[in-house]
Amino acid sequence: MQRHFEVSPPSVHQMLVTLERNGLIRRQPGVARSIQILVATKNLPILDWLKINQS
Repeated sequence: MQRHFEVSPPSVHQMLVTLERNGLIRRQPGVARSIQILVATKNLPILDWLKINQS
């Protein structure tokens, strides 16, 4: 995320905290790479644009 958005590590952390607070992701404390997306795939238009199978 840091490279993609060209922001600092604290900014990435704040993004994740905000996404979690808004109920869009779930994280497991103390476990690296444990982010789970809680948004239904049909609500992610980028998947349709990329022609990714949403099943």
